[in-house]
Amino acid sequence: MKASILLLLACTALLAAGARADTAEETQLLVKRVQEYAQKATAMVKSAFSSVQESEAAQQARRWLADHADLAEQRLAWLKEQLAKLWKKTPAS
Repeated sequence: MKASILLLLACTALLAAGARADTAEETQLLVKRVQEYAQKATAMVKSAFSSVQESEAAQQARRWLADHADLAEQRLAWLKEQLAKLWKKTPAS
């Protein structure tokens, strides 16, 4: 749907540019400008969607960390115990 809105805007701009042009050369120049603007708009939309996706991924990571903080603490405590046991078993050099 978002792509169709972008296409509609580009077509509208193209029609407006064609109506404004007096000669075929002006029409071609205006068409070229509309294409450049459409490419810029497409890049901006892609960038915005990318930012939204990154933001959503960060939110999911925060939720996961919040939901699993207790498990992480338990695992870190277990790891600390294991390291302490290994440290005691290691002969002093």
